[in-house]
Amino acid sequence: MTRCGIIGFGKMGRIRADSIEASGLGKVVGIYEPTEVAESSFPTVASEEEILSNPEIDAIFICTPNHRIPELCMRGLRAGKHVFSEKPPAFNEVQLKEVMDVEREVGDRVLMYGFNHRQHDSIQRMKEVIDTAEMGKVLWMRGRYGKEVDESFFEGWRADPKLSGGGIFLDQGIHMLDLFLHLGGDFDEAHSFVSNLFWNIPGVEDNVFAIFRNSQTGVCASLHSTMTQWRYLFSLEIFLEGGALVLNGLKTSSGVYGSEDLAIKRNTHDSQSGTYMSEERLIYEVDDSWKKEINAFFGAIQNPDIPRIGNSSEAMKVMRLVDLVYQSKN
Repeated sequence: MTRCGIIGFGKMGRIRADSIEASGLGKVVGIYEPTEVAESSFPTVASEEEILSNPEIDAIFICTPNHRIPELCMRGLRAGKHVFSEKPPAFNEVQLKEVMDVEREVGDRVLMYGFNHRQHDSIQRMKEVIDTAEMGKVLWMRGRYGKEVDESFFEGWRADPKLSGGGIFLDQGIHMLDLFLHLGGDFDEAHSFVSNLFWNIPGVEDNVFAIFRNSQTGVCASLHSTMTQWRYLFSLEIFLEGGALVLNGLKTSSGVYGSEDLAIKRNTHDSQSGTYMSEERLIYEVDDSWKKEINAFFGAIQNPDIPRIGNSSEAMKVMRLVDLVYQSKN
C-alpha cells in the first residue's frame, strides 16, 4: 500500500484522492491546500512542508497551479518521495531539464506526469490499430480541442500568465499535442499562429493554430486549441495508408464533451469515383482514465522494470514542441 500526500486540493486534487482510494493500491494520509478546504474526509495538514518531510508518506501528488509544479517536483524527489504531477510539466523546456537533473541525481524515484487522455479506452484502441500496423503507417493527423469560458475565467489563476505560463494551449491543447506524440511519433518542426483576439489577456492566448512535421518521415499534424469555440469539442483524426481513425467526443467528469465515438474506417477498394471504406463504430460511455493512470503510477513504484508512461523523457518531447509553438508564433 503506497501512502500518499496531496499538495493542492482543488478539483484535480479531489479527483486524484478519490482515484487513489478506489485503487486499493494507495491511501491518502495527508492533504495540504493553502486556501480554505471544503469538507473532506482526508486528514489535512498546515503546510506543504508537512507533506514533504513526513517519513510515512511514500508518494506525493502535485495538484497546484502551474507555476509551482517544477519546484515541488524537485523538492519531492529530494525528499525521497515518488512524485505524480499534473500537467503541464513546466513553463518551458529549460525548467523541465532542471527537474530531470534532480530526477537523475535521486535515481530510484518514480516521476510521472498526468496526461490522462492516453488512458481513455478510445485512444488505447487507436493506439492498438496503429501499433499493429493493420492499417499501415500514419500519414497525417488533425486535432481540434475547444471549449468556451466566460467572465469568471478572469477570477482564477489561469488568467494570470505568471501563474499559468500561457493560455488554452498550455492548459488544454497540450493534451492533444501529447496524443500526437503518443500515436504518431515525434516531430521536429512547428509553425504556429497564436492569438488572443477576444479575451485580450496579455500572455494568455485564446487560440493556437499549429502545424507539426517530422522532417524524416514527412508525417504532419495540425492542431487547433481554442477557448472561443462557444461549445465543447474534441476531435482527433488519424489517416493511415489503409484507412482512417476518427474520434469525436471525450468522456470527462463534467460530461460536456459527450461520449467517445470512434470510427475505424478501412479502405476496401478503389474506383474512379474514389476510395470506399468499411466502417466500424465504437461508442465509449465510461471514463476509466483516472483509475488507469493511478494504477500505472503505483505499478511503476512496485515494479521498477515495467515501462513508465508519462515519464519525464516523454514530457520533455511535449515541452520541446510547446517551446517551438510559442517561439514560432506569428
